[in-house]
Amino acid sequence: MTGLRTDLYELRMAASYLRRDLTDRATFSLFVRRLPRRRGFLVAAGLDEALAFLETFTFDCDDLAYLRDVVGFDKPTLTALSVLRFTGDVWAVPEGRVVFADEPLLEVTAPIAEAQLVETGLLNLLTFQTTVASKAARCRLAAGGAQLVDFAFRRTHGVAAGAGVARASAIAGFGATSHVEAARRYGLPPSGTMAHSYVEAFPDERAAFRAFAADFPADPIFLVDTYDTPAGVRAAVDVIRELGLTGPAGVRLDSGDLAALARQTRAILDDAGLTGVRIVASGSLDEDVIAGLVEAGAPIDAYGVGTKMGVSHDAPSLDSAYKLVAYGDRPVLKLSPGKATLPGAKQVFRDRAGSAGDIVGLRDEPSPPGREALLVPVMRDGRRLDDVDPAGAVRAARERFDADLAWLPESARRLADPVPLTATVSPALTALHERVAARVGVTSS
Repeated sequence: MTGLRTDLYELRMAASYLRRDLTDRATFSLFVRRLPRRRGFLVAAGLDEALAFLETFTFDCDDLAYLRDVVGFDKPTLTALSVLRFTGDVWAVPEGRVVFADEPLLEVTAPIAEAQLVETGLLNLLTFQTTVASKAARCRLAAGGAQLVDFAFRRTHGVAAGAGVARASAIAGFGATSHVEAARRYGLPPSGTMAHSYVEAFPDERAAFRAFAADFPADPIFLVDTYDTPAGVRAAVDVIRELGLTGPAGVRLDSGDLAALARQTRAILDDAGLTGVRIVASGSLDEDVIAGLVEAGAPIDAYGVGTKMGVSHDAPSLDSAYKLVAYGDRPVLKLSPGKATLPGAKQVFRDRAGSAGDIVGLRDEPSPPGREALLVPVMRDGRRLDDVDPAGAVRAARERFDADLAWLPESARRLADPVPLTATVSPALTALHERVAARVGVTSS
């Protein structure tokens, strides 16, 4: 991973540290300051790719030449960067776990130049996938027992983002993706139907459906709303009967009054004896639209969710931060209004038996009775501790999310006006904060 995938100020700070022989180990904490207005929880995601980023972080010859010729770095700095690799330790909340505001998602401890240089990449990877996974989780809550399929690739903000969306949505419970490479990489079922262009390329719908079913008889899904939806459904019925299709099949509704059309479609299919043919809905869906369809009793078996999930339309960003909390043996903090931080390496303690809020404490303090520690060691000396394949990582993360979703209080699960759990600070961390604040000349009010 090229070392230039960072912000210039990270490089300048790292260069200054190296020139002044500031090489002590520093701990940085990555967390979200506050949740978006409509979020009752977040879903931790992006860790696997973040660890891969750390393992491969390096400056190649072209990087160093650019830093010399354009940025103006001197030879000693370039020499130091030429051999720099990430050699630190990482503690993190495993992917799929539910988290709340002010709780560390990840903490890095490494020589300060290394820990500083990776800030931008870590924030990018964890913030993006956590944002999308949290949006996808809301779609899952809305859909009830219906299947969810990721249709977002064509509208994500970049090709690389498309794979990230497929991965994050799978962690949150989506059952398939249209993104073929992501399906292969993460062990997900690939899913796809046809476009209106396919239907339009044939003389009529029956010809299009007949050709598609002949070419892909295992699980054809017919797009029935190109011209007139009820007529399209009847054309699909005729083709299914004509070809004697007995396996799985479906029809997709992509426009119009989806609730009314789904009921009409179900009636046509059932009257034809095709009770096993599924109805798939798509077209500008999000958790609110899906919840409305479920509430209306629309007989929809699966939802293809694209743009609004893939860009987390209503909350496309998180107020995430990566802040220094210790340098050497000295805990540090920030006291800026609205952006204050707590000192020291941390742990989050959760009450899984009840709905009490989490406790943010010091990493080395004992876990309070009845609580589990969320952050676990995931990297030591620049190498991850568990070498899990990409598909296995997604499966494990989804299992963790399933368990946390079952635990999550109803008030935090609500789509409208959710109430997140609020983390409190342990007495030990509170005392440390007061001591460090006093050291820098500030007393608690």
